[in-house]
Amino acid sequence: MLYPYLLVIHLLAAIAFIGTLFFEVFIWYSARRQVPDAAQAAADQAIATRSRKVLHAVVLVLYGAGIGLAWHHRGALGQPLASSFASLLSLKIILALSIIGHYLLLAYWLQRGRLSETRARWIRCSILGHMLLIVILAKAMFYWH
Repeated sequence: MLYPYLLVIHLLAAIAFIGTLFFEVFIWYSARRQVPDAAQAAADQAIATRSRKVLHAVVLVLYGAGIGLAWHHRGALGQPLASSFASLLSLKIILALSIIGHYLLLAYWLQRGRLSETRARWIRCSILGHMLLIVILAKAMFYWH
């Protein structure tokens, strides 16, 4: 059965994704103030470049495994209000789709040259918040009846 492998892959990708955002929001954002201005821009650019490369692959694995897991539960998803499991899974999927929306907004702002530091911080915090809610829902799906 493929399901257990998809579950582990999905979990590991989620850990990598959340860990990267956690680092950017809670560690780097504060630590960068201690870096001289000349080095700060270079460090920001280096972290952003590396983060994008890593996160693109992680997000593909995360969403790919997530689609496989959702397919396994397609019966429950067909009736999202029939059980707490199906309702929580549906909400989890909606939040995951919202994260894709965040990235589309980020791409739009980047393309138009409208991505300010405030907007970048807001979008990172929002995505991290969505991811934390998804983790809570993932646990709740199996315990809230």
